[in-house]
Amino acid sequence: MAGSQWQLTSLLRGDVPLFPIFTSCKIHFTSQECPSGVVNEETFKEIYSQFFPQGDSTTYAHFLFNAFDTDHNGAVSFEDFIKGLSILLRGTVQEKLNWAFNLYDINKDGYITKEEMLDIMKAIYDMMGKCTYPVLKEDAPRQHVETFFQKMDKNKDGVVTIDEFIESCQKDENIMRSMQLFENVI
Repeated sequence: MAGSQWQLTSLLRGDVPLFPIFTSCKIHFTSQECPSGVVNEETFKEIYSQFFPQGDSTTYAHFLFNAFDTDHNGAVSFEDFIKGLSILLRGTVQEKLNWAFNLYDINKDGYITKEEMLDIMKAIYDMMGKCTYPVLKEDAPRQHVETFFQKMDKNKDGVVTIDEFIESCQKDENIMRSMQLFENVI
């Protein structure tokens, strides 16, 4: 099954997408797209949109860019990109889960809120486009967030901490299996 098809199936089953849609993309740094070896956010969005022409990948690319831009200087260097890919492809389970948590913790306050998760889910569904089969319901992102919080928010305080996230992910067979997909990419 192709990367985006697998992800759609995952979303419809209600799985928590740790690395949504990223597996099907090969973002590359060419001299045309970034002659300086550094990609700004707009260029990153343009490159990423080529992989999802059926939808709007702008918001998800923004979140992904911020996850790669670890020094928050508004640019992703080749080194930043390779470090991120290295974690995703060859990192330990702990490193991969930390990276995923960082992606979902949009404001970097150490917690994933329902609002942050909803923003991510809406961005994923927007990127998938309206032409999916089966047709997705309008409230699918919100339902996905509720499923995520039922699995992850162990103390029911309305936020997911890094500890709750890691513990829940390590206990979830589907999540652990999805993390292994990255080990076979390169």
